Amino acid sequence: MTYDIAALRSHFPALAAGTAHFDGPGGTQTPEPVIRAIADALAQPLSNRGRITLGERNAERIVTGARRAMADLLGADPAGIVFGRSATQLTYDFARTLARTWSPGDEVVVTRLDHDANIRPWVQSGATVRWAEFDPGTGELTVDAIRSVLSGCTRLVAVTAASNLIGTRPDIPAIAEAAHEVGALVYVDGVHHAAHSLVDLEELGADFFVCSPYKFLGPHHGVLAARPELLETLRPDKLLPSTDTVPERFELGTLPYEFLAGTAAAVDFLAERLDPDATGGRRERLTAGFAALEAHERLLRTRIDEGLAALDGVTVHSRAADRTPTVLLTFETHDTADAYGFLAERGVQAPAGSFYAIEASRHLGLGDTGGLRVGLAPYNDAEDVDRLLTGLTDFLKR
Repeated sequence: MTYDIAALRSHFPALAAGTAHFDGPGGTQTPEPVIRAIADALAQPLSNRGRITLGERNAERIVTGARRAMADLLGADPAGIVFGRSATQLTYDFARTLARTWSPGDEVVVTRLDHDANIRPWVQSGATVRWAEFDPGTGELTVDAIRSVLSGCTRLVAVTAASNLIGTRPDIPAIAEAAHEVGALVYVDGVHHAAHSLVDLEELGADFFVCSPYKFLGPHHGVLAARPELLETLRPDKLLPSTDTVPERFELGTLPYEFLAGTAAAVDFLAERLDPDATGGRRERLTAGFAALEAHERLLRTRIDEGLAALDGVTVHSRAADRTPTVLLTFETHDTADAYGFLAERGVQAPAGSFYAIEASRHLGLGDTGGLRVGLAPYNDAEDVDRLLTGLTDFLKR
């Protein structure tokens, strides 16, 4: 297992600006191969998908390649990969579609841990809502917390695979098993999770898994994975002349071909650059690469945790036993928005807020303000961490 951070960083033009980026949970910087793939797609003949002209064939090749790439990344079937404008848009679309199959009295389960994009679409679906609570002291969302709100009326459980605010990774396979026992579907928000761990749709037990390529070095759009046979049972709103084939029946309008080319390039970059010594097919190389990434991020997170523990007046709200390298901080005598500005002036990007995880922020007692979020991405190194800790030390001395 090899992780050459210097070689990896050399592929990111944005890093030449000198900023230490800890804003990965909000969106990562883009490597040159992804930038080039987007530009190359636009530089070649490109038109609506088909098999006759070169432009049509280019579009078809890009879409097919992106579905295969995302299927390899998520351990899914390419025929179950749906593209959309964003994870939020996809979730709203599927919430509306699923809600038409429900009856009065049917229930959905949402959690206080989730990003609002996996809460509000279900709250607004018309079903009866049951809330699963996480422990604000530990940051843990347990399967028992989910079980306590399940019933024979539960039709769907919406749950995050990793909190974008405090990093908590719930036990999704156990939660999925509990949901399936009462006949409910499981909709997993994997936007934050997919940036740090390799996904296997079947192992997770998720019926639907949604993510965003711009969180793992790709362009801005959303991706949903599900079993094709499950998608076949759903009838979304669509235009009369548009295809009824799965997964295309869920994709509204013309797809952003250049972004799909960039997404396939991002998956290839992860397969080739996280562990350059990895061999085998793309899925096998992704498996090795994410193992190397997790080891690298674990070392940096430990460095951050130890550095924060040495600072007075800092409260760390990321406490779950299993969590991503994402840390939420508040200060006894300082405002987190001031810390954000102070660090930014010193070339350290660590934003403050609740980051749309408004229910989680309130449940932690932080109101709508949230805290200072420090999140790692594949290109972070030890020097970045040292700059962060030095900046926080200087800020707290003010």
